[in-house]
Amino acid sequence: MRKWMMTLLLAVTTMVASAQNADALYEEGKALYEAKNYQQAVPKLKAAADKGHKKAQYRLGKCYKEGYGVDKNRQKATELFMKSAKQEYAKAEYEVGKAYLKGKGGLTADEKKAKTWLKRAVAHKKKGPEILAKIRKKAAEGDEDAKKMLTLIGK
Repeated sequence: MRKWMMTLLLAVTTMVASAQNADALYEEGKALYEAKNYQQAVPKLKAAADKGHKKAQYRLGKCYKEGYGVDKNRQKATELFMKSAKQEYAKAEYEVGKAYLKGKGGLTADEKKAKTWLKRAVAHKKKGPEILAKIRKKAAEGDEDAKKMLTLIGK
């Protein structure tokens, strides 16, 4: 019994250390990203993303989408956004919704799936209002995709 408890304690300690390590890697990568040092940011973000860090997955996806520190790769970006979105990260849910709306990043256009992901994104208490405001602003500026998003989500 004692051996079993020690094994369990070691496993939990390892998981906590890994999560803390992922957080530290993400924070370092985020700081480099925000300083526009993309070449240095990408390895940190990738390491954190590989550990399942949802914000790192999203930010690394942005790097692939925009070609920041890596070659542009919309499919890789969408894969990373999807991983992050499945962990309920609002910004990633928005990106997945856009990808389904436009049929980009290796996804087939699907308004039903776009609607699902966009509704999830705007439903978040913290980031949802910010995302909705962004969509509304783009729609007011004449962006047809944003207008369609508002129609889909009923806002």
